[in-house]
Amino acid sequence: MLPQFLANFLPSALAPLELVTRFAFFGKFSAERDTIANEPVVRRGRIALSKASMPKSARFRKSTGSLAGYVIRFWPNLKCQGGMPVGDSVYVLGGFQTDFARHLGREGGDSLSLMREVIDGTLSDARIDPSDVDVAHVGNFTGELFSHQGQLGGLVAQCRPELEGVPASRHEAACASGGVAVLAAMADIEAGRYEVALVVGLELMRHVPAEVGADYLAAAAHYGHEAVDATYLWPSMFADLADTYEARYGLDGRHLEQLSLMAYRNAKHNPNAQTRGWDVDADRYRSQPQNPAVAGRLTKLDCGRITDGAAGLVLASAGAAERWAKRHRVTDALPKMLGWGHRTASLSFATKVARAQGDDYVFPQLRRAIVDARLRAGLDPSDPAGSLDAVEVHDCFSITGYMLVDHLGFAAPGHAAEVLDAGLIEPGGAVPLNPSGGLLGLGHPVGATGVRMVVDAARQVSGRAGACQVDGAKRVQTVNLGGSATTSVSFVVGSE
Repeated sequence: MLPQFLANFLPSALAPLELVTRFAFFGKFSAERDTIANEPVVRRGRIALSKASMPKSARFRKSTGSLAGYVIRFWPNLKCQGGMPVGDSVYVLGGFQTDFARHLGREGGDSLSLMREVIDGTLSDARIDPSDVDVAHVGNFTGELFSHQGQLGGLVAQCRPELEGVPASRHEAACASGGVAVLAAMADIEAGRYEVALVVGLELMRHVPAEVGADYLAAAAHYGHEAVDATYLWPSMFADLADTYEARYGLDGRHLEQLSLMAYRNAKHNPNAQTRGWDVDADRYRSQPQNPAVAGRLTKLDCGRITDGAAGLVLASAGAAERWAKRHRVTDALPKMLGWGHRTASLSFATKVARAQGDDYVFPQLRRAIVDARLRAGLDPSDPAGSLDAVEVHDCFSITGYMLVDHLGFAAPGHAAEVLDAGLIEPGGAVPLNPSGGLLGLGHPVGATGVRMVVDAARQVSGRAGACQVDGAKRVQTVNLGGSATTSVSFVVGSE
């Protein structure tokens, strides 16, 4: 019999199931060093620790032999993939994105009208009634600053009377707020608390002067301690990232130009992209009057822009997804959340860079989040070109996209230029990067971006991406960042 104090303590202490990978349980695990992520990981194929696959007597013996045995006893349906714990399967029933080119302030819109639009669009695409929603999660960064509006969970119920009483939570992790909201919804489903989750990300930002908006967004950095003399903090911070790459590996500005131009070209195919009507070519990029320097080596076209917009998803458990598919006579495979990664680094950019000295990667925790997602999806983290069909990543600046090329593993650290020169991530390449247009081309309503990425990934793997479709896409990885890669959230979305 488990002592009572342990029975009370263990479920909460071990709820972050990452801890399970530190123990050997249900067979012999082998720990080896993952040279890609520079950290020890436990590797093994898929293991189903379920009551159906383990005799009761064996479960009892395992339950009394070790701390990990107690974990099995508390979570008898725990599963591992690639050595990483995973919970119940989570499926995407549908999703929606607003038009990111709109200026809601000029339309007379506000947080409530935007919330209502995205909820109605999301439920319609998912073909479910509001009464089917068990729980809601909202991603938003600066509602209290830009709109003087907090308590955004209450806006969910405000939109539709059927959502009155549905538990709703707001999540903030700077530009990764949407990704963290998706994680929370998945955790609710995996834990068995709820079966159907509505996830919404939204941000209103275009109605304030540029300097005011820049000051509000600076809250994602160590406010008052970083880039204190900069008018626009984030271009200055990511110009520092470009300088870091220059010092470590060397950096050719033509590759930043290549990434920027690719983003604007891709965005022209996206009917919801903020820059879909722009004509951006090499001549415009190289013209100082049309493309002035903003900070360091970053020009105006290297920088993401202020955006109003929202995105939404409906996530469901395996049982709810099966019932939904029968009701709507859907026979095609539904998009599935195959894996996730979530890591947090120190707040200040300088501290991150200092702590990464001697590491292969400028942002080791970002790299680990990417690897974690692939391990949970059962993919080889060292072979993205062989296991992924596209990636949707957080190119808030051209240098961020450049950095992500090597952190995704397409190239050795500092060698992203080789991948760009080879056309690997161009449209029609082995793994197209940001077929949606990404943050540079599509837009970046901060709290919505992490949700929007999963919407686009789900559309890709279900063949619903329209003019942005990557032929035959079955697995897409997303990477959502908050601050200077302080928060990193990554998902692998696939169809089975």
